[in-house]
Amino acid sequence: MKRETVLVVCPGRGTYNAPELGYLKRHHAGRRDLIEAFDAVRTARGEEALSAADGAAAFDPAHHLRGEVATPLIYASGILDFLSIDRMRFEIVAVTGNSMGWYTALACAGAVSPVDGFAIAAAMGTNSQKHGPGGQLLLTLVNEDWHLDLALRAKVEALMPRFGIARSIELGGMLVVAGAPDDLLAFEAALPAMQTRAPLHLPGHGPFHTALMAASSAAAHVELSPSLVGQPAIPLVDGRGGIWRRFETDPAALHEYTFSGQILTPYDFTAAIDVGLKEFAPDRIVLVGPGDTLGGAIGQALVAARWSGIVDKASFATRQERDPFLVAMGKPAQRALIV
Repeated sequence: MKRETVLVVCPGRGTYNAPELGYLKRHHAGRRDLIEAFDAVRTARGEEALSAADGAAAFDPAHHLRGEVATPLIYASGILDFLSIDRMRFEIVAVTGNSMGWYTALACAGAVSPVDGFAIAAAMGTNSQKHGPGGQLLLTLVNEDWHLDLALRAKVEALMPRFGIARSIELGGMLVVAGAPDDLLAFEAALPAMQTRAPLHLPGHGPFHTALMAASSAAAHVELSPSLVGQPAIPLVDGRGGIWRRFETDPAALHEYTFSGQILTPYDFTAAIDVGLKEFAPDRIVLVGPGDTLGGAIGQALVAARWSGIVDKASFATRQERDPFLVAMGKPAQRALIV
């Protein structure tokens, strides 16, 4: 039987929320080996065990959304989901991720070991809170059909330099911008009306993927040795749309990109999906957990690429109901298709 090819996508911050509490216990109770190894990393850092955070009686946003808790939970959910994919039926042709999902992607692709990847995620969950004052604002720039509103995009881009606002993440039909708190509020007040969703401040997020993260990048270079990073076994698509292939990758350059370039410059997740589709032509995209909130951004990227007959929100929904092109492991019915 011929295996289907899949592009694996790893989500970033904001994907482990109240519905995901207990994700590791529900789906990965049988992987005590790795969970205990992850807990050992947390204990050595003087932090709460991962299993305790996942097994809490209730979801506490003030606790669970903090970088040093959220990032390791998201990483562990993602890498364990990845390891659950049925390799007898699916061939993984490439891996990518959104924002902090890049750290998960490194491990999925084999550029770092699962435990070293967890150590990186744990360190960056803490380091990500070392930055200049600021946060992120999510703007939806598509209409109800998921077609980009070019006029709205142009107005937003014209306003950004006036308020010192930087591009942070290209996210399908959405744009994440970042800046200092007062600048973000002034910018938001000056924005034109949004068609489909009001601007959203992302709770607990810093000014990621901008120069304001210089302290985080510097801390990463001190704490995380280049020896952690090797060549990927599976091609990696980065936040510029660049591809890191096994025998072409210089591990030192991959380390430098991971802890400098992708921290300090905009992350183009839309380009990563576009390149993943066009370079590897997967039969499906698999979105590992936790959650499935990145599904909309992936769907919008598919519409922008006009991929496999997906030309608007309705055709994406029709395809998903008939034979999902995007399989989200955070959705139980779709998870059963891939595990």
